[in-house]
Amino acid sequence: MKKFLLLLTFSFLITILHAQDKQPRPGSKIEAMKIAYITNKVNLTTEEAQKFWPIYNKYAAEIREVYIQNRGGDEVALEEKIVEVRKKYKSQFQTVLSDERVNQFFKADKEFNAMAQREIMERRQQKKQQQ
Repeated sequence: MKKFLLLLTFSFLITILHAQDKQPRPGSKIEAMKIAYITNKVNLTTEEAQKFWPIYNKYAAEIREVYIQNRGGDEVALEEKIVEVRKKYKSQFQTVLSDERVNQFFKADKEFNAMAQREIMERRQQKKQQQ
């Protein structure tokens, strides 16, 4: 069942990506990978995913806005604002998922972001070494 949901998610993502303009927006591949990663880690059902992802999109947009507003600012203030956003959305995520699975989501989100950052850093280093 888990493999079926993962396959369904990838099919859905591929359909969405093909339906968009010919020039993909920056980060669309990463977003697709993140969606698949979180869906797998939290083990979202189709019904849960339909309710979860709109909430997640609002959450992600608000987190991005916090980072944009705090560029070059106080690191502690940034972390406090991020925690505030997480607390705000935790109750919204709980309308779809259990407390345990909401925590799994927040963990998976952090894990994916850390993996993506490591990958970006490694690619930059490889690029520097090639030059």
